[in-house]
Amino acid sequence: MNPNLKFDFIVNKKNNTVNVEREFAANLELVWEAWTNPEILDLWWAPKPYKTRTKSMDFREGGIWLYEMYNTEGENPQECHWCKNDYIKIAHQKMFSGLDAFCDENGVVNPKMPRTQWTNEFNENEEKTLVTITAKYESLSDLEKIIEMGFKEGFTMAMENLDQYIEAQFKLRKQNKTNNRARVTTYLNFAGNTEEAFKFYKSVFKTEFIGKGIERFEDVSASTENWSPVADNVKKMVLHVELPIVGGHILMGTDAPKEMGFKLTSGNNMHICLEPATREEADRLFIELSVDGNITMPMADMFFGAYFGEFTDKFGINWMINYINKE
Repeated sequence: MNPNLKFDFIVNKKNNTVNVEREFAANLELVWEAWTNPEILDLWWAPKPYKTRTKSMDFREGGIWLYEMYNTEGENPQECHWCKNDYIKIAHQKMFSGLDAFCDENGVVNPKMPRTQWTNEFNENEEKTLVTITAKYESLSDLEKIIEMGFKEGFTMAMENLDQYIEAQFKLRKQNKTNNRARVTTYLNFAGNTEEAFKFYKSVFKTEFIGKGIERFEDVSASTENWSPVADNVKKMVLHVELPIVGGHILMGTDAPKEMGFKLTSGNNMHICLEPATREEADRLFIELSVDGNITMPMADMFFGAYFGEFTDKFGINWMINYINKE
């Protein structure tokens, strides 16, 4: 986690609660989306080596989020835990509360395990968002059982997962683009064969990779502070690569491994990435292109140095707007 961002974790045995304050370097809209969109939750909610997979989610008062956390490592690679969250109260972009429990795949609660009543409050301050979390238990023994199960360690790891992946990708993009000259790129995602694909494209277009060439997950894991170790079968996968093709156009690519919670389809594996010369132009493009579309990440100053947004337009085309703040 970024050491400049607030993270407090306090166990209050008198009230049978865990009280957490966790700050994110993003605006309120983006952070709220990360906590309430099942596709994004699946990317970061489970602590390593577990992954999250949502079966169903109905984010409304009285609705339910039913999901599994499964382990692909260790002695029992098929081990999984089913969980559900019954939403109690929701105030858009302000707070939500719910009752979480271990259950079976049909949502039948396990009575032998403690239930957690969550209350999450969201407050924005100067492009940062503070999430205040209260986890309350019926008894002190329930609280102590959860702590013994590694609640603090798991919760901390879960909220770092998505931050780490985004931070590493944009760090590499910033290194490879040395000025603010406007350009258009196409960003491609692969399920593990990025290197094969880009060597093929390289042979066809007869060009060379930009910057440091093929950057792998293990390269960033070894050089980036606060980056957690990645699984052995992920280390050699491609984190980022750039290749000029025709007329100055750039292909960018990355592996999106299922081990990190990503699920590729023919609709989400390619984005047109616009890198305008100014912030003003970035805003204009985002606002006009996203009309009647689906905004998945509003424009915001990211802690890794980019002013970035992402959306699908009204025709179903995926776009990224990426302005690099150069020092």
